Amino acid sequence: MEDKEALQLIKNMTVGSKHSFDQFYETYIPFVFQIAYHMLGDYSEAEDVSQDVFLEVLQKIDQYDPKKGSVKAWLAVKTKSRCLDRLRKKRPVLVNRLEKMAREKEQGADMAFLEQIEKKIIFDALTHLPEAQREAIVRSYFNGETHREIAGAMEKPLGSIKSLIRYGLNNLRKQKNIVHWVESNGGDGK
Repeated sequence: MEDKEALQLIKNMTVGSKHSFDQFYETYIPFVFQIAYHMLGDYSEAEDVSQDVFLEVLQKIDQYDPKKGSVKAWLAVKTKSRCLDRLRKKRPVLVNRLEKMAREKEQGADMAFLEQIEKKIIFDALTHLPEAQREAIVRSYFNGETHREIAGAMEKPLGSIKSLIRYGLNNLRKQKNIVHWVESNGGDGK
């Protein structure tokens, strides 16, 4: 659908045309869902976000301004914003898992197996970090080195090591694949 047709649908929607909204929905739901699914990685959550986006479109259709961008750009911004809201509400975060892994010493065979899987996921995520951040996090969380020891080994000031670890953890939080893993419900089906 070209923007000209979309603009006509929007114009009709502002005066309450349900038929135009239905047509608008059918045209753009695959686009909105694709963005939501890409960001959330969960089919049902992507459906929920898509419904929220179209509900907002229906309620606030008069907010669309063609001078600010295309209809698709407007929908993409709304969808990304709703996805980010949803991701921000999720807990726990990766840092908690890293710290938990560092604290736990003895576990049963099942827990050890799960820990191996978690470590593999974390190491995969670490490969996307800059080398210095990755090295500082691995030394701190997996090798058990103190920040001072890491500073000596990496020949950097102590403050730089703390910054590398902090930035590295922040970068890990930003990785949406990690967010999906971190926000696992632990298999309880909820």
